[in-house]
Amino acid sequence: MSTSPDGAAGKVVVTHALHTEAYTRLREQCAVDMNTAAEPWSRDTLRGKLRDADAVVAFMTDRIDRDLLESAPRLRIVAGALKGADNIDMQACSERDVWVSVVPDLLTAPTAELAIGLMIGLGRNVLPGDRHVRSGAFSGWRPRFYGTGIHGSVVGLLGLGAIGRAMAQRLQGFGARVLYHDRRPPAPGEELTLGLESASFERLLRQSDFVVVCLPLSGETVHMLNRDTLALMKPGALVINPSRGSVVCEADIVEALQQGNLGGYAADVFEMEDWARGDRPQGVTRELLEMDGKTLLTPHLGSAVHEARKAIESEAVANVLDVLHGQVPRGAANALQGRGADAPATSV
Repeated sequence: MSTSPDGAAGKVVVTHALHTEAYTRLREQCAVDMNTAAEPWSRDTLRGKLRDADAVVAFMTDRIDRDLLESAPRLRIVAGALKGADNIDMQACSERDVWVSVVPDLLTAPTAELAIGLMIGLGRNVLPGDRHVRSGAFSGWRPRFYGTGIHGSVVGLLGLGAIGRAMAQRLQGFGARVLYHDRRPPAPGEELTLGLESASFERLLRQSDFVVVCLPLSGETVHMLNRDTLALMKPGALVINPSRGSVVCEADIVEALQQGNLGGYAADVFEMEDWARGDRPQGVTRELLEMDGKTLLTPHLGSAVHEARKAIESEAVANVLDVLHGQVPRGAANALQGRGADAPATSV
């Protein structure tokens, strides 16, 4: 879909469909070329559309790297409808005086909310129970489908960024002991306020019934949960991953599940989605899909809340309009030396 009002402020490429409100606001001021299909554009298609674009609204399926930027000489901003920017080459953008903006605060609550749902769904065998009822075999209560509840458990949060803090807030009413591991100390008094206990990485893995991944993807966190670290976990423990797929090694998760060392794995994110990795797999690990009853897998539902998505898109559009009207984008995640402006990077 392509539209262009008279006196357009610039051309904006939108790689996935926006809700009506955000699209209308953008269309009123800019020439808009938007993908209305469910599937992402091919790399070559996106490259062609960016040749005369001033801005692009990017989503999870886009990899904005140095090579792509070479084909976009007019580009002034990559406005991510994203919390993080690991699929965007921040350094390359900065070198070319291209702003990168993200929406760090708008995805936190829905992501933490889904993570709690994954904990309950996996721990309490909700999916196997549902299948049992639908099979016609259910004839009343029987002593089966016993699982792990949150109350009285030890929950380990890997990372205490925005998502980790949101998880801690939501866990306060569940009667769990909550450990966290993060190299950055929390604000004074925050441990007490959130009911948290600091732990080394090893102790957190050894003591936790649930380990919740609350980390961004970086060179330091890729495959942080692997064969060696998973082996430290207590037998039957559950891993919950609402953050980034590649923080865990899916093949090693499968191995730990097969050997019975790990009790279950729930994920809303997968290694195949991490475009920042040149070696990313092309699909979800097959064995993970086949482990019925031990896995709970959702299709990146963390932000799949109507009002949250509308707010995310609205903020991305606002960042585009900021730049096209000569201002620093409110969600700036990089600094441009050529324009003498500084903006702090965001973290999960």
